[in-house]
Amino acid sequence: MSTFDSTKRLLPEILADITKGKIQLPDFQRGWVWDDDHIRSLLVSVARSFPVGAVMLLETGGETRFQVRPVEGVSLPPDGPDAELLILDGQQRLTTLTQVLASQSSVKTRTDNGKSIERHYYWHIPTALEGGERLDDAIIATDDDRVLRTNFGRDVVLDLSTTRNECSLLYFPCDQILNSDEWEEALQEYAQEHFALYIKFRKEVLSAFRNYQLPVIQLGRATSKEAVCLVFEKVNTGGVPLNVFELVTATYAAEGFNLRDDWLGNARRRIAGRFPRLREDAVLTLVESTDFLQAVSMLHTLEQRVADLAVGKTGKAVQPVSAKRASILSMPLSAYVKWADDVEMGFVAAAQFLRMECITKPRELPYRTQLAPLAAIMAQLKRRWLEPVIYTKLSQWFWCGVLGELYGGAIETRIANDVEDVLAWIESDKSTPRTVADAVFNSDRLDRMSSRLSAAYKGLNVLLLREGAHDFFWKAEIRALDQEELALDIHHIFPQSWCENNGIRRAAFNSVVNKTPISYKANRMIGGQPPSNYVRKLQTHKQVQLGDAEMNAILASRRIDAGSLRRDDFERFYARRKSALIELIEQAMGKKSPAPSATSMLSEEESSDEDASFELRPPSSPSGELFNH
Repeated sequence: MSTFDSTKRLLPEILADITKGKIQLPDFQRGWVWDDDHIRSLLVSVARSFPVGAVMLLETGGETRFQVRPVEGVSLPPDGPDAELLILDGQQRLTTLTQVLASQSSVKTRTDNGKSIERHYYWHIPTALEGGERLDDAIIATDDDRVLRTNFGRDVVLDLSTTRNECSLLYFPCDQILNSDEWEEALQEYAQEHFALYIKFRKEVLSAFRNYQLPVIQLGRATSKEAVCLVFEKVNTGGVPLNVFELVTATYAAEGFNLRDDWLGNARRRIAGRFPRLREDAVLTLVESTDFLQAVSMLHTLEQRVADLAVGKTGKAVQPVSAKRASILSMPLSAYVKWADDVEMGFVAAAQFLRMECITKPRELPYRTQLAPLAAIMAQLKRRWLEPVIYTKLSQWFWCGVLGELYGGAIETRIANDVEDVLAWIESDKSTPRTVADAVFNSDRLDRMSSRLSAAYKGLNVLLLREGAHDFFWKAEIRALDQEELALDIHHIFPQSWCENNGIRRAAFNSVVNKTPISYKANRMIGGQPPSNYVRKLQTHKQVQLGDAEMNAILASRRIDAGSLRRDDFERFYARRKSALIELIEQAMGKKSPAPSATSMLSEEESSDEDASFELRPPSSPSGELFNH
């Protein structure tokens, strides 16, 4: 069955319904933004009977209920009529025509450079009768007092503040276009000699407005919220895409609940919003309103799924766990009210988990999209997530998602599966979560990983910090330095200029294997020197003073082979560090990586080691504390 009808309606009829409140706006529609140039252009197009595009309306009265508001410039009494139709597309055009043609008030618009102005629009009758391109010149706009000024408002060039002046000077006000009876009577009184000219203007220009037919696409009241959202996004391609949060906000507002206040807070009403509380943790500043709604939706649909299975439902009759837009849009207010507090605490627990995994800053988080399922899982587990066995499983799932690079792109299905799978896995070892099963990290990926924006790149550096990587200069763990906000950045271990001078391929020296977080102090000392030089320089610096064993321990904390670094042997360094990083990744993911392909950047022969006793783990410090982890 068709969910819409298409027809044509007279412009005056549509504007009349808008001023009466029969046609209004859903609350998710953004404000009117057209400037003076757009207004003039639209008036000329209608005067010339040019098409200005279809409008799309939605019938009210179905299950899809929205908070509504009148079109800008329309004032309705508190007990005014209920809206019969809502504007989905055509808001800017209909608002413009309503304000210019159907309101006696000035039009609050703006110039092309954004300056706020108030205007009344007029047709200069003699110019308008020249027709065609001259219609552009026939429209003039005065200030709010109906006076046109120049010279920064000092000189009056046209005074239309009285009807007598309008008639004698032949300027017809646009707010009289739809019904000019009063103006015509005034014209006969003040300037009867112009009446014949006016009649010609009425026939050639005003009739174009009065007989103008707008194409209308009308969606039926049975249209779902998801369909409304999709349609709105399709027809509003030039604007900001409609956020599902805005649509849910408009829906809940119809039931008297202000979702926006609940999320953002409202100082005037003394409401402390959830987002301001969440942003007290740096990582949670990344949480968006849609993430929060997804977490609520997953818990709501999980509860429904458990209930369906308990009564013996099977197949499609069983509610799937879902974070999709359709599920969020169909989520009743009661579900949000039930789960919102638990979800908020779930996000707080998620941030605590991330800190324990050594992620403390937004830029360190590999995937923002993992926050919603993590929060939903935490909301169900409460404090149980701190139990060692459960924590280990959460950590494995998290790193499989990061290092398997499974949370990029469309992830709505994955995050819903993860919530159900991980919770089931925690209660029983029988089923492995799909993300854990699907995750694969090919060792060759390290050869191609050079962008610090990639999730796996971020994740690998976080793992090094988690395992206690020490700074070359400050000796302390890098994560401790970062907390003190000393300047840290990712730098080459074998300096770029040295690699270029020694014929090392850019693809090799620019990969993550040859990079590590370094403090600004250490980086200044490294410069473009060979590693053998800067290692010795670092050791002997008067503020450092390290022996070979201590320096080797610092290098080992980064999974760096001290021997190959001291010999400036890039190939051996690369092969050994790559092997050590793969071991670190396998530990985090709890699974082995596939064997390297034949096209690996460095061959197995190159990675063989004559010093078989070397161990890429930091030994205990002779001083007793510095290198204990």
